[in-house]
Amino acid sequence: MHNGFVDFAGEKMSKSLGNFFTIREVTALYPAEVLRFFLLGVHYRSGINFDVEVPCPACGEILSTEAQGGSACPSCGAALDRDAMRARVRFPGLEEADERVRAIYETLASAEEFLELKAKKGAAAPDAPVAASVAGMASRFRAAMLDDLNTAAAIATLSEPLREVNRLLAAKKKEVDQTEKWATIARFVADLAEIARYLGLFAADPGAYLRARRDRKAARLGLDIAEIEGTIAKREQARREKRWKEADALRDELASRGVVVKDGAHQSSWTL
Repeated sequence: MHNGFVDFAGEKMSKSLGNFFTIREVTALYPAEVLRFFLLGVHYRSGINFDVEVPCPACGEILSTEAQGGSACPSCGAALDRDAMRARVRFPGLEEADERVRAIYETLASAEEFLELKAKKGAAAPDAPVAASVAGMASRFRAAMLDDLNTAAAIATLSEPLREVNRLLAAKKKEVDQTEKWATIARFVADLAEIARYLGLFAADPGAYLRARRDRKAARLGLDIAEIEGTIAKREQARREKRWKEADALRDELASRGVVVKDGAHQSSWTL
């Protein structure tokens, strides 16, 4: 099988030029599944480009290609260490892929939680009509894969079903047919599990994946997980005691560090 060139910031990736990263280095920054999603998002015969941003380890200013080869940061004057810069490198394409994979796992987590609540009541998923976008998801996926292994088109077939499932999960009881909602979500989870076998994606436990992804990103950003969770615990205490201004202030403090707090029925969770 032939594949297109892999470019690094617009140039052919080459060990001799020094403009390359090993898989070990990339997966230390991003989950391996994110890298796989990124690569599968382009047809295997097409070229793919790894855009890159290299911040100064001292001040965070994005360094130009010329500045990266210098001895000091043009903005703050700090000495530039190659290993320190490589440890903080950012790949915009992988950042986008990371967000997309996160969103899909979050949808899957909510869908599985919905089905678990139904299962606790002792009933099986109903034999009812399924939303068209979800009913045709698996067949559209197979057609794309049979079209010269077009993984980019195959992944794109998930977009509309994901929107429909998220709409159903967010809808109130009176807004949608509950039998169709149940059947559609059950079909989506089952068919996505089959699709996962071919892509090597979305097969992990959603909760475990999302926690591991969050903790890895926190480490990359230099955030203290224990401190974040301590602040969230303080906020929950403030909410229980109806000290709303304090709770809002703590939420704003967390948001300033990129922490998104999600309030649940029993406790709050967080992501990045």
